[in-house]
Amino acid sequence: MKTLGIIPARYASTRFPGKPLVDIAGKSMIRRVYEQAKKCVHLSEVIVATDDDRIFDHVAAFGGLAVMTSSDHQSGTDRCAEVALKHPEYDVIINIQGDEPYIDPEQISKVISCFNNEGTQIATLIKKMQSVAELLNFNSPKVIINKRAEAIYFSRTALPHVRGQEPKEWLSHFTYFKHIGIYGYRADILQQVTKLPVSSLEKAESLEQLRWIENGYKIKVAETELETYAIDTPDDLERLSDL
Repeated sequence: MKTLGIIPARYASTRFPGKPLVDIAGKSMIRRVYEQAKKCVHLSEVIVATDDDRIFDHVAAFGGLAVMTSSDHQSGTDRCAEVALKHPEYDVIINIQGDEPYIDPEQISKVISCFNNEGTQIATLIKKMQSVAELLNFNSPKVIINKRAEAIYFSRTALPHVRGQEPKEWLSHFTYFKHIGIYGYRADILQQVTKLPVSSLEKAESLEQLRWIENGYKIKVAETELETYAIDTPDDLERLSDL
């Protein structure tokens, strides 16, 4: 099984313009993500997919592999699909978030391991929630899973509602999982899901993976105990420096 890791990276960002090139302890964020991904022994290759010359040139300067993609893509998944189409030799595509500079290679391997089952179409990563603040944070998507370790639903709201208990007590009565935004796709499935129209659930929650579920695709989940630190805003970067 040949597996390609793709790191979508765009310069334009409403909340944090130029985020991939921000300096973190002497290295850019995109370089840190790239170098962490390269440590994963289960990836055959790693490519940065961007629509910006500044990012492309920067990756090339530190010796990384980058490709230019269309500026019309609405999501990282779409950007991955463009790159994957040009590399039909790969069986599985891993979409690695470009804003998690300390992603652990083990987490990438966990997602890849889901494809040891030939029936897996899409895979992603989850982690048990530990704090009420995280549970009630709308910017931290939650995922409900079934007995087959497949995602049933993703939401920005804490689901399920624990009847008869205050929200601050919910973690004591139910195991909640947060979604960690790394995805794996069979190469053919990736091309299929990017052709689907935006769905009603996706519009409501602003979570693209709901489009796939709404259209009948199965998302396998792997659980990690390792924490991740996504950088969405300059404030997130400030908090990271305090860790």
